[in-house]
Amino acid sequence: MKLDGQSRATVSVPDDFESAQAKLVYLYLRVRSESTADEICTALDVDKGAVLSITRTLRNRGHLERVDGRYRLC
Repeated sequence: MKLDGQSRATVSVPDDFESAQAKLVYLYLRVRSESTADEICTALDVDKGAVLSITRTLRNRGHLERVDGRYRLC
C-alpha cells in the first residue's frame, strides 16, 4: 500500500484476479492480516461456498496460505 499526493491510500491487487469477490477477499485480508472462512463470510456478506472456492483458487495461485484454519496472504 502506498499513499498518493493527496494522502489517500492506493492498493493494488494481482493481475490474475478476475472476480470482484476474489479482489474483495484479497483486500479484506490485506487489512485484517488473517481470518477464518467464517470471519470472511460474515464480514463481507459472502456465502461460505463462494469464500471456500475463492480461497482455494487464491491458495493454488500462491496468493494465500492456510495455517491452523486461518487464511493469510503470502
